[in-house]
This record gives sequence, C-alpha cells and structure tokens, in this order.
Amino acid sequence: MSLRLSTVILPVDRWREGGREKWQRAEELGFHAAYTYDHLSWRTFRDGPWFGALPTLTAAATATDRLRLGTLVTSPNFRHPVTLAKELISLDDVSDGRITLGIGAGGNGFDATALGQEPWTPKERADRFAEFVALLDRLLTEGAVSAQGSHYSAVEARNVPGCVQRPRLPFAVAATGPRGLKLAARYGQAWVTTGDPKLYEEGTPEQSVAAISGQAEKLAGACADIGRAAPLDKILLTGFTPDRARPLESLDAFVDFAGRHQDLGFTELVIHWPIPDSDFAADLSVFEKIATEAPAQLR
Repeated sequence: MSLRLSTVILPVDRWREGGREKWQRAEELGFHAAYTYDHLSWRTFRDGPWFGALPTLTAAATATDRLRLGTLVTSPNFRHPVTLAKELISLDDVSDGRITLGIGAGGNGFDATALGQEPWTPKERADRFAEFVALLDRLLTEGAVSAQGSHYSAVEARNVPGCVQRPRLPFAVAATGPRGLKLAARYGQAWVTTGDPKLYEEGTPEQSVAAISGQAEKLAGACADIGRAAPLDKILLTGFTPDRARPLESLDAFVDFAGRHQDLGFTELVIHWPIPDSDFAADLSVFEKIATEAPAQLR
C-alpha cells in the first residue's frame, strides 16, 4: 500500500496573517490530510499566539476543497463528549465529510489543570478516556443518547442529522498502553503513535523502530482479542522519535526514514509544518520538496 503523507499545522498564526495560506498551500502540495493540535496552549508556545482547534478547522474547511482535516489529538482534558459531538457533527457538515478525529487520553500539560481541576492520576486518565470514547461513539451514531457514567453523562442528547460520513466520522485513536490499544481496536478506524517517549532523549533510531514495531504487534493482539478482522490505518506523528527533525533535512533522509516505518505497516506519516525558531524549524523548500516528491518514491 502507498504511504500517505500528511502535515500538522500548529494554530499559531492569525487567519489573515498567514493562517489561511498555510492550509491552502497544504492542499496545493498534495498532502493527504492537514491536522492541528487540540490544546488550550502547548509547551514553548504557551506565551505566544495559540488559537482554538475546532474554529481553525472550520475555517480551513471553507478555505479548501479536497484536503482531509482533523485534530491530532483531542483529549478529555477540557472536552466533554456531549458538546464535542455537536461541534464535530457541525464541522463534518461544513467540510462535507472531510474530518478525522484524532483522539487520545491527554497528558499532564497546561490543559490538564486549566479548568481548575487537580491533575488526574494515570488510572483516572485511562478510566476517563475509555468512558469518553465510548460515549462519543454513541453520540455520533445515534440520534438521541442518554447515559450515566462515572465521569461523563448525557441526558436525551440530540444529534440530528448526524455526521455526513457514515456511520460517523473516523476516529484515529492515539495509544501505546494496553487499555488504549483496546480502545483503538474497538473504536478506531486508525491508530496513532509518536513512538516510545522514553527513547526520545537517548535512544537510537533502530531502538525506536523496534519499539514501534512492538506497539504495532500489541495492537494486532488487541484486535485479535475482540475478533476484529477489519484493518486499521496506522499513523505515525513524526518529530518525537530519536531522529527528531533529521528526516526533514533532505528528501533522501525522509524517504529512508519513511521507508523504515512503511515496512512496519504504517499507512500515513504526519510531518510538522515548519515554524522558525522552534523545535519544528525546517527549511520550507525542503519540506515542500518532500511533500511533492516523497510519496511517489514510497509507492
């Protein structure tokens, strides 16, 4: 299978000051999809401009025609399934069925306490994520939903007319642990990984490939456990492996990096749109060369 190439555009630009043009250029370059992060703020960008993911994607949907769009990823940190479902159905409608929901358990960053709550323990985060995904699945596929959970509830929540995509827009579930992989196997149309975070600082590319291969094998086991035969797309969000930004230094470097992961069964690689003076700094001309030439070399 050909390896699809996508990008993630951080929501740091005002729409009329370069924001719109990036999404339109992503479509012109032939990317399969363009995603954005669903955070209130993020890492070193906390004290600078940072716009909301869903309004940004709505604007991007009106500025493009073919490009798939999505979050990478949305989490329960500051979202509730009932309100999120309504917004996603609206976004799927505006985009005429071009939305993918990347969804994950979230982390312990700024979003985790922005609403005044105490940071969740790993167990509570996993419990919430499981309940969040299951309820969101129902809300996006059923016209009226009532549910009483430990963390999330719905009372006669109406979602008519539902998604343009049927039975609902696709979920790309980010997971590496056993519980998350089970959710990906049950609810996901795709699985997302960034690799093994323990290897980011001191690991090698070879160790990273081995770790990601192990994650993929565990996902296969989770699918087998529930008797799932339908394949999942496998998405690697790049920039968080020991290679860091090196694959974007040249077309040959990227093709080599991408080929190693294509051999593991990955169907989509996501690269960050270059941002000067950040962890995602890269030569824009090389980035565009990769976007236009790498997919043909990976067929």
